[in-house]
Parts: sequence; C-alpha cells; structure tokens
Amino acid sequence: MSAHRPPSVFLDLLARDAAAIEYDGPVVAARVAGAGAEELAELEAAKRVALEVRATLARSRRREAELVALFETAGDLAALRDLDAVLKAIVTRAHTLIGADVTYLTLDDPDRGDTYMRVTHGSVSARFQSLRLPMGAGLGGLVAQTAKPYVTSDYPRDSRFRHTNEIDEGVGEEGLTAILGVPLVLGSRVIGVLFAANRSARPFARHEITLLSSLAAHAAVAIDNARLLQATRDALSELRSANELVRAHSESVERAAAVHDKLADLVLRGGDVEGIAAAVAEAVGGGLVVVDAEGVVTAVAGETSGFDAAGAGRRAGSGAAAAGRAGAGAGTGTGTSAGAGADAAIDVIAGVVRSGPLSTAASATGLIATSAATGHAVRSGDLVVAAVAAAAEPLGALILRAPESFSDVDQRILERAALVVALHLLMRRSEAEAAERLGGDLLDDLLAVPVRHTSTLAERARRVGVDLDRPHIVVAADAAPADRPRAHFAAGRLAKSEGGLAGSHEGRIVLLLPGDDPAPAAQRVLAALRGGLAHPVTVGAGGPKSDVAAYADAHAEAVRCLGALHALGRAGCAAAPSDLGFLALVLGGGDPGTVVRKALGPLVDYDAKRGTDLLGTVEQYFACGRSLGRTGEALHIHVNTVTQRLDRTARLLGPDWQEPGRSLEIQLALQVRRVMGL
Repeated sequence: MSAHRPPSVFLDLLARDAAAIEYDGPVVAARVAGAGAEELAELEAAKRVALEVRATLARSRRREAELVALFETAGDLAALRDLDAVLKAIVTRAHTLIGADVTYLTLDDPDRGDTYMRVTHGSVSARFQSLRLPMGAGLGGLVAQTAKPYVTSDYPRDSRFRHTNEIDEGVGEEGLTAILGVPLVLGSRVIGVLFAANRSARPFARHEITLLSSLAAHAAVAIDNARLLQATRDALSELRSANELVRAHSESVERAAAVHDKLADLVLRGGDVEGIAAAVAEAVGGGLVVVDAEGVVTAVAGETSGFDAAGAGRRAGSGAAAAGRAGAGAGTGTGTSAGAGADAAIDVIAGVVRSGPLSTAASATGLIATSAATGHAVRSGDLVVAAVAAAAEPLGALILRAPESFSDVDQRILERAALVVALHLLMRRSEAEAAERLGGDLLDDLLAVPVRHTSTLAERARRVGVDLDRPHIVVAADAAPADRPRAHFAAGRLAKSEGGLAGSHEGRIVLLLPGDDPAPAAQRVLAALRGGLAHPVTVGAGGPKSDVAAYADAHAEAVRCLGALHALGRAGCAAAPSDLGFLALVLGGGDPGTVVRKALGPLVDYDAKRGTDLLGTVEQYFACGRSLGRTGEALHIHVNTVTQRLDRTARLLGPDWQEPGRSLEIQLALQVRRVMGL
C-alpha cells in the first residue's frame, strides 16, 4: 500500500459522509491482507484523525443548522403580533430544535406571586397543563428565582430544588424524567421559564442547553414586543373609545342645548304647553302626556297611534279628587304634595293610551315624588316621569312612554323641558293673577247694588277680554273655607277658557259667563269646581242678562237657587231657576210657561201630535182622588182605557210621576196652565 493511500481512503469516506463504523473498513482490510504493524499503526492513526475531522464537521453542520433555525425562529417571532401565537410558536420551535418529548413555557403572575403553565406542546396530562409553581419550588421555580438554566436527568430523585406534592404529581402524571429549564430574561427581570423534557433519563447536552437558552432570549424579546404591541393596541382602543365618548358627549350637549333653546324660544314667543310637549316628543320620540298638579291632562303629543288626543283635558275620575286635595293651592302657593295628581294622571293615561296602560310597575305617585325630590327624571319600565315644580311647589309632571332608543341625552332633554314648563306655568300664573285682580274688581262693580260707573264698565270689560254686549249668566257657588283657594283657582281657569270673569262676592265664588242657558252653565261650573275638593260645593245660576244694570238681578237669582238647594237638602248639586220647577215661581225667579213646559211638555206634545187627551185624563185622575173607576165614569170611558192612558203617561213623564213631590209639581203645573190659559 502506498504512503498516500491510507489518507486518501479516509478522505473518500469523509467526502461522502460515511457512517462512523465504515472507518474501520480500511484497517480490517489491511489486517486481512497481512499488512505489517507499521502500516496498521499508520492506518489507525489516520482513522482517528478522520473520525475527529468527521466529528468536527458534524458539529459545524449542527451548529449551522441551529443558527439557521434560530434565525428563522427570530424572524417568525418578529412577524407574530398576537401574544398567544408567539407563545405557541416558541414551544413548538423548541420541540423541533431540541427533539424533546414535551416542551412547555411558564410565565410569572405578579398578582399572585407565582408562575403558571401558559402553553405546552406534546403534553397529554390536563393536570400537568394547569400547574402553578410557587416561587422557588420545583425546577422551574428555581430557574425563575436564580435566572439560570437548570437541568436534571432524574427529576423525581433530584434534591437540588424544593419538591411539592402538586408539582411532583403533575410531573409524574405526565411521565417526565429528564427536564431542562432556561429563564426568559427581559433586562434584569425573569418573566418566565422555557422547558424541554423527556420521558426517559436522557441527559441534555451542553449545546442543547445553549440552544434552548438562545431560543429563550429571542422568545423573551418577542413576548415583550407582543405585550407592548397589545398594550399599544389597548391604548389606541381606549383612545378611540374616549374620542367616541367625547364626540358623543359633545353632540349630546349640542343636541340638548338646541332643544332647550327651541323650548325657551317657544315660551318667550308666547307658546303654550301643547307646543312645548310637541317639541319634546319630536326630540326624544315616544308619546308624551303633560299633567298639572290636579292630575288633569293638559297636553298629549308624540305617537298618535298610542294616544287619543280627545283624552286631553279629561279628569281621572274619582282619582282627580285625591289629586286635587293633595295639590290644593296650585295657583295660590298653598300646594303641599309633590305627587298630587300622579295617581289620577296614571288613570287618565291608561284611558288615553289605546294600546293599553303604560308601565305600571311602580306607582306614578312614587315616581313623581322621587323625581321632585331628586330633581331628575325617573324611569320604571317604559315610563319616564319628570316632575314639574317651582321651589317646593308641585306644578305637575311630564310622563313619557319612552321608545327603545331613549338615552341619557333624552332624559336630560326631558328634565330641561320640565324646567321650561315650570317657567311657562309661572309666567302664565302671574298673568292670570293680574287678570284675576282686574276681573275681580270689575265683577264687584257689575254686581253692586246700585250699579255705579255704568259708562266705564263695558270698556273695562273689553280690556280683560269680556264682551258685555253678549248675554251672560251669573253663577254663584258655596264652598267650604278650606276648599276656597282651590275652588277660586278652578273658577278662574274656567272663566278664562270661556271668556268670562270669576272672583269673590259676598263670601261666595261668583262667575260671569257668556251664554243664554243657565242650567248647563251651572253644571259646567259644578264639574270644574268640585274636582279635588274635600267638601261638596253647591252651585246656583241666574240669567241670562245682557244689560249691565241687570247682572245684579241675575246674581240674586243665583243666590236664591243656592238657598233653595240647601233648603231641599241638595247640597253638592247645581241648579238654575228652570231646574227648581214651581219653587222658581215661589222664589220669584221663574217663568210660568217654562215651569209648565218642564212639568207637562211631553204630554202636551203627545196630545198635539196624536189628537189624544192624556192631559185631560191626568187632570181628571188627580181630581177623582186617583181612583180609576171614578175617573172612567167622569170621562165616560172604560176603566181599562184609563189604565192604558196612565201607562202611556208613565212612559212619557217617567215612572216616578205619581211620587208625592213629582205629583205635586204636576198638579200645580196643571192648575197654572188652566188659570193662565197656557
């Protein structure tokens, strides 16, 4: 064999990256061929050199592969933006590079002062995947505490670190034996630990520790970058949210201010509650009801499908009485309850909302009282209530059936509207009080006996909107002293609505109303005054009169009617002279023809239309002492005919026509008719 052959053989093996066992081939072949000791020694020396070169080349290739893998890992981690994706990529790449059975990563928990299993790869134990490691406990705790890599080839028996039952049981359930842990270091702080573990007692080589440490260094930076990026995203999101809030708040302030300006302009231009309600309903949506302190609906606006506009102005039945008592003095400063008309109001609302009552989960009285106490609107279900008040005096409430889109801005608009309504009512009250003073003085002069300054009365009346050239009725009412403030207020409101006057005269409430029929006028006044009073109010009417000098006479008629009602035990009723029958004649205030007509009119009309004589039959029936037989003999008719005629009379006059009081009135009317030839 030549001197150059042995090296060339091993160079060939190195060139084709032969397995280590193949390097024994040339030595064995030479020994079989009978080579000498010197040649065999030379071959052995060449083989050793070749194997060393082979090992060096293998390490270089492995290092190159590891560097390439680290470079690729750094690139992959840099491209990731989500923290979960970064952590998963770290343990997956560690599993690939180290070739371990299981790789996993723990992170510090500053709030709890320990570390916890964040992500695993190759793990099969749920218990292991949910482990938490106290600081200093287990291999991972030691790595986190010392910021140095640690490796063990037999974890269960390694006494260098503190064992705990929870950790040992988790590791045992996973079946791990050899474990390598390296710190994730960021600056001077350990933020976690990266692990590679095997289920056999395979020791980890130095280069594997170095490789995993290099990967951990890249991973720590990637984790920090992902956290910073997430923090930046969160900050940007918060900034966007804050910007949206600021913009929304600015828009809401501008919207609320615009609505408030519109409402204020309505009031300054002389608008009414209906106009204010319409503006609010347009701004916030839904349906709106405005009630005053007496529980009377004064305005309805908004969704017409939910409200019956004809319901506005109606009282809430018997509930209005309680509402009025609680809010007595709404126009005179004597009100005492913030929720005066609430129960009445809710009854009215239930009546005017065709789709059914609004939310009744809470009492409207309680809602209004709460709103008045807090100064803010309150909500229960779809019902939003804003009290209308001036200082401690209740003036009413705005009751809104809110749409689904109702917001805090809409609530502020409703609250501002309540303030505007209060301002409007106070302004109108001041005007009404001034007009009431003027009207009261004028009424005193019109009813004075004798009437003075007749030449100026008509002009004074025109100044307060009263046309004395039209026929007018005088209505007088008796009210208990405790009820007079509220009754006066109601009388003034009615008089204003009808173009008349109201005031006090001779200790009574007196109204001068345009019209030519005192009977319905008396009933209207009774209906307007008795709501909310604690005691009955009695009303009498006189007139009509169109002469300034004759109003005192109409007042006297009204007072006589009052006296007659009290004498008859009919307190709490209303009447005009025509309602009193023959008493009107006795009192000197009635017309005979009217009295007769009221008592006998249906019989007169029936006889005239059919040519019968029911009047003669009734007159003869009373003349015969109500004897059917004698009446038949006197009229020369059968008793059955008398019975039939009296049955017809009962249908025309009513079944009570033979009762003592009614029969007396009928008999007197028959006599007046006969005497006066009516």
